[in-house]
Amino acid sequence: MDALLLEYLPILIFLGIAAVMGVAFVLAAFVLAPSDPDPEKVSTYECGFNAFDDARLKFDVRFYLVAILFIIFDLEVAFLFPWIFPIFDGNIFAFWSMTVFLAVLTVGFLYEWRKGALDWE
Repeated sequence: MDALLLEYLPILIFLGIAAVMGVAFVLAAFVLAPSDPDPEKVSTYECGFNAFDDARLKFDVRFYLVAILFIIFDLEVAFLFPWIFPIFDGNIFAFWSMTVFLAVLTVGFLYEWRKGALDWE
């Protein structure tokens, strides 16, 4: 049993060093960071000009639509990364399943393009 526990000793040492370094970095940042920032740095700034309205106003639904579409297509494209690696080396089923996936992705993209979801105006 002692031999088994000795195998975990490097992991415990690593975790201890990581915890000590994490606390040391946080304390160093707290001690060394400037406590009186420049007023220009903490001022409200919005897209190149000063803020002119309340920040709690509702956004246009187009912002949400574009964000959701970006997330959906970004996640779907992330499924293409295994194709880069030799996981599918010579596997014809994997090739055709990825082809079907890309076809569905293309049909969805063309559908939203035709519906005008990507048009800003």
